[in-house]
Amino acid sequence: MSESAPTREVARRVFADEFNDATFTFKESDDERAPLYSLLPTGAKANRVFLVGTLTETEDVGEDSEYWRGRVVDPTGTFFVYAGQYQPDAANALRELDTPAYVAIVGKPRTYETEDGTVNVSVRPESITEVDTATRDRWVVETAERTLERIEAFDEEGNEYARRAEEEYDLPLRRYKRAAIDALESLDETEDGDGEDEDTRDAETAESV
Repeated sequence: MSESAPTREVARRVFADEFNDATFTFKESDDERAPLYSLLPTGAKANRVFLVGTLTETEDVGEDSEYWRGRVVDPTGTFFVYAGQYQPDAANALRELDTPAYVAIVGKPRTYETEDGTVNVSVRPESITEVDTATRDRWVVETAERTLERIEAFDEEGNEYARRAEEEYDLPLRRYKRAAIDALESLDETEDGDGEDEDTRDAETAESV
C-alpha cells in the first residue's frame, strides 16, 4: 500500500502506545513544502503511518461542516483519526462503517497542543479500508517485528533519529518492547480460543492504558 506511489514516504507500522508518545515533529529543510515528520521514540521518523485495529466508535464532531472522528484500538492502546472535507473518502468511510469493525488506515501523524500544554497525537487518514481478522493479525506481527527492529538498532552508531529521540524524550525503550511482546501474546491467546471476543478485548486493553 505504501509502495504504490514512489513520490510518497513509506508508511511506518507503529503501535498506538508508541504513536501517542511521538509528540515531537520536525522538518528536514526550510522549504515550506518539505514533509513534516513525527519522531518515534524508538528512533525513526514518520511522515505517514500504516495501522490496523478495531474501529470501536465514530462521531461527527464538526460544527459548520462534517468532521468525523474515529476511535481505533490495537492491542496496545487507541488511535484517534480525524477526517473532514479535505479527506472525503476517509470521512465517508467513517460515516458509513458499522462498529466494531477491523480497519486498515494509511495516514499522516498530526499533533495538537491543548491550552494546558498537553500535546495530543492523531492521524489524518488518506484511506480507511475494512479488513478481515487475518489482515489485522498479520499487521500485529509485522508491527511488532518493526518495533523490535527499531529498538535493536537504537544504539547503533550513526542512528541519528535514535540520538534525536534520546534528546527529545525521556522514555524507556523497554516499555515499547514489552508492548510489542504483549501484542504478539494477545494473538496466541486468540488462537488458544479463550472464548473472549477479540473486539471486546481490544477495547478493554485500550481502557487500561
